[in-house]
Amino acid sequence: MTPSSKQKPDSAAAQARRYVSSQPAKHRAALRTVRAVIRATAPKAVEHFSYGIPGFRLDGRPLVWYAAFKQHISLYPVTAPIRRTLADDIEGYETSTGTLRLPLDEPMPVSLIKKIVRARVREAAKTARK
Repeated sequence: MTPSSKQKPDSAAAQARRYVSSQPAKHRAALRTVRAVIRATAPKAVEHFSYGIPGFRLDGRPLVWYAAFKQHISLYPVTAPIRRTLADDIEGYETSTGTLRLPLDEPMPVSLIKKIVRARVREAAKTARK
């Protein structure tokens, strides 16, 4: 194909796989776990790649993103209502505005990730109804 001909851009799933495979082994395992949990918890969500990181969209709207950092995996967005609702569950995890940091030296908290994704699905449904 010539550079001027139309090429189908990489799918978001392919970009997510490439992102995960570019990370160190310890990060890859954690990222694969997070990705699998999100896919299983929100099966109608579709993969999305933006801001240089993988994520998922639901009904055309952003649902969650996840990314690798030196010592943790971040999950976004963890909104203020979710932080209030899941305060006991996220106690002990480092957070910042809209972000939950999941340390790489601990097993990925699958049940917490599921709770956050379910909460984001509920938020997305409320937003879609407005």
